[in-house]
Amino acid sequence: MPLPETGQPAPDFTLPDAEGTPVTLSDLRGTWVVLYFYPKASTPGCTTQACSVRDHRADYESRGARVLGVSPDPVKKVASFVEKQALDFTLLADEDHEVCDLYGTWVEKSMYGKTYWGASRSTVIVDPEGVVAEVFPKVKPAEHDAKVLAALDALQGAATA
Repeated sequence: MPLPETGQPAPDFTLPDAEGTPVTLSDLRGTWVVLYFYPKASTPGCTTQACSVRDHRADYESRGARVLGVSPDPVKKVASFVEKQALDFTLLADEDHEVCDLYGTWVEKSMYGKTYWGASRSTVIVDPEGVVAEVFPKVKPAEHDAKVLAALDALQGAATA
């Protein structure tokens, strides 16, 4: 399944957070949601990206955006990642990669001549009505926040114009 397209309703889902509490996307209507998919907790790129989101929390909050990180890790591994990096935003465990499949981020990858399946580093901005407002395929961890925050500014400016 490909990444969702702008203008489409964001596929709804429910996943457990680091404490095992279910989080449902449609329950967040009325709020901008930054839904970012990352391959694996506690790996270098994913740690860089998560810590950057943590460090930009005030920037997301000032734009009224809630950040949800999704990886195909079990709850226990997500919880360990949250604790170890003092992450103060919501990470979700998609252990069966159902939501990654739903959003087109479960892809075949290749490293050192071996192919395997995993989550691609992609981000989807969902507007307060639950519609896909922007899609970022193949995000680079160091550029993620600047691109997403700029997009939120542009989208919110367009929404108020």
